[in-house]
Amino acid sequence: MTLFERFDEADVRKLVEDYPLAWVCGGGAGDMEASLLPLIGRFDERGALVELIGHLMRSNPLHTALVADPRATILFQGPDSYISPEHAGVRDWGPTWNYAQIRVRADVVFDDALTEPSLDLLIDAMEKGRLQPWSKEELGERYRGMLGRIIGFRATVTGLTGKFKLGQDESKETLASIIGTLPDKATADWMRRFNKGRTE
Repeated sequence: MTLFERFDEADVRKLVEDYPLAWVCGGGAGDMEASLLPLIGRFDERGALVELIGHLMRSNPLHTALVADPRATILFQGPDSYISPEHAGVRDWGPTWNYAQIRVRADVVFDDALTEPSLDLLIDAMEKGRLQPWSKEELGERYRGMLGRIIGFRATVTGLTGKFKLGQDESKETLASIIGTLPDKATADWMRRFNKGRTE
């Protein structure tokens, strides 16, 4: 395991919850379909990701591909940023890119009974904390018509890998310079997360 592949369940949970729009890929290698879909994670008592709940249009080719072969690869990408020698404060230092990502292997099951609950989960997650949270009732009769065109699914996690390249290999001085000058606050925050004890 490399330095950038060391992470825990809490890191996965934060990435999934903060960046829920993921690439869902399915079908054979020569016939792969892929769509960006918002997903809500479910976690066990240890905090490990065990399944993802989502929905998609029945007319989406990905639906057909996953019915034929339910094995999916799901790609979550967190913050990312180009890191220049200007940020590092060292001119003879090679530029790089910092990022956080996880790759989930999962078995997908479509379920009509999950369609409405999957929408409720997503709406609750996305509208939480807003001054005037939106509710599906505001769509009126249009809501029922939309329901017939989509289908909910459950993706049961069968494997998970990740890479969190966030300055763990930099000296304390270079790390401090990057965090202090990087305009991308999200990437800088994740760099602090993965370098606890080295950023004070």
